[in-house]
Amino acid sequence: MNNLLFKKKMVFTGGKETFILRALMDKVKASQIDCKFVPFNVDDINTAMEDVSLLAIYMDETIKLKEDILHFLVDSLEEKSGKLILIGEQIDLNYVTGLVTDEIIYKTFSRPVNNEDFVSSINDYFNKSDSGEFKKSILIVDDDPHYLTIVRQWLKNDYKVAMANSGLQAIKYLGKNKVDLILLDNEMPVTSGPQVLEMLRSDAETSSIPVIFLTGKSDKESVMAVVSLRPEGYFLKNIQKDELLEKLKEFFVLNSVKG
Repeated sequence: MNNLLFKKKMVFTGGKETFILRALMDKVKASQIDCKFVPFNVDDINTAMEDVSLLAIYMDETIKLKEDILHFLVDSLEEKSGKLILIGEQIDLNYVTGLVTDEIIYKTFSRPVNNEDFVSSINDYFNKSDSGEFKKSILIVDDDPHYLTIVRQWLKNDYKVAMANSGLQAIKYLGKNKVDLILLDNEMPVTSGPQVLEMLRSDAETSSIPVIFLTGKSDKESVMAVVSLRPEGYFLKNIQKDELLEKLKEFFVLNSVKG
């Protein structure tokens, strides 16, 4: 079957493409998932991963000698909310899992690999990916329903987006749900943005959630008042879609590095 018809894609990399690895890849392809092998170097992997978010590393001793490439791969995957699958001897798996955050690793497989279990895990990954499970989650809090709708439309393809039209509704939502970031309107009636931030910071369950303020006031005094509250940042409400998406992407990349 023509691989161009496959909507699901992944990349395998390693020291060399062995017979056993080719057999595993054939099983993956038989499950209607496009996959290919590339050598374990930055240029080849970077090109192959352009539109792919799942990478499997078939490990051997040569991989251990290239920590710089491994760190590059992790940074690239974190930027696109991608995942890593590790295949190797247990000692090699332990080595890499000691260098990489748990969040980036989807599965590990000790050799010899059970091909059926491996393919089942790959299909499970794509089912979860299609449902948006691996996307970062953002809660937008604003009393203007029109603005809420616009921002949600901008973000929904790249993030899991929830909305709250008041500070109290946001607090109630966060009591049952976890998010990776809150975009919080600074000027709201009844419970203002600063008051919401104070409530979030005073509760152990929500104190560590990053908050970026949304403000319609760009004068120096207003901006300094927002900054003095020590949020993770602020966006002016007249920000355009492309700039907002770029700044959010930068935020999550920097945040993952700090973590």
